[in-house]
Amino acid sequence: MRLAILADIHGNLDALEAVLTDLRGRQVDRVFVLGDHASGPLDPIGTLDRLMALGGDVQFLRGNHDRWLIERALEAMGPSDAQTLPLLSQHHLDWLKALPPTLALEDVFACHGTPQSDTTYWLEKVSAEGVVHPRALGEIEALAADAVPSEGAGPALLLCGHTHLPRAVALRDGRMVVNPGSVGLPGYDDDSPVPHVMQTGVPHASYAVVERSAESMLGRAWSVVFHLVPYNAEPMAQRAEENGR
Repeated sequence: MRLAILADIHGNLDALEAVLTDLRGRQVDRVFVLGDHASGPLDPIGTLDRLMALGGDVQFLRGNHDRWLIERALEAMGPSDAQTLPLLSQHHLDWLKALPPTLALEDVFACHGTPQSDTTYWLEKVSAEGVVHPRALGEIEALAADAVPSEGAGPALLLCGHTHLPRAVALRDGRMVVNPGSVGLPGYDDDSPVPHVMQTGVPHASYAVVERSAESMLGRAWSVVFHLVPYNAEPMAQRAEENGR
């Protein structure tokens, strides 16, 4: 089984189109899109319309910004959500509302942040000084506990987004956690839990392709390839500037 993993598009339609074009020649069996689809000063309407029209076997889930768009009052929103909400039609909001917060499908578990929270970083943590560090393996494994059902061995592939940083971590029980990075937003700043900056260092659109290894004795090993797709980011950057961002 070969899967394409996308996350954190944040309304960047041009980046999404670059990834979808790149995907056409990769012959994946299924696509997972891990949330935060529209929020931002770019093209939320075009992005949601494109996602909602995708054919094939595409699995969507809801990210924290998608949840805030349907749960928070406009005056309580941050700037990205506040710019996005007035542009969306009711059918966009209904689509976001219908998305699940997590997905469990065959040998795969997918969430936006962690199995327990869509606002927690799974593979990284932020120090009191605002420095982003890789999270300790034991902490990552502890956060994985809720991805394992009480019966059976549970999923071997655990998917997350939210940090926008492409990374894979192998757990000591043989499972793997994969964050594909961000399709549309390779850098951002945030004030929670303390002010900090996340940035990949490249302006490309990021996604991952994972494939079950035929050589695994238990069939539970996955290979991971991260793809950084170059595209002309200037039109989206110009739109953000026109929107005061």
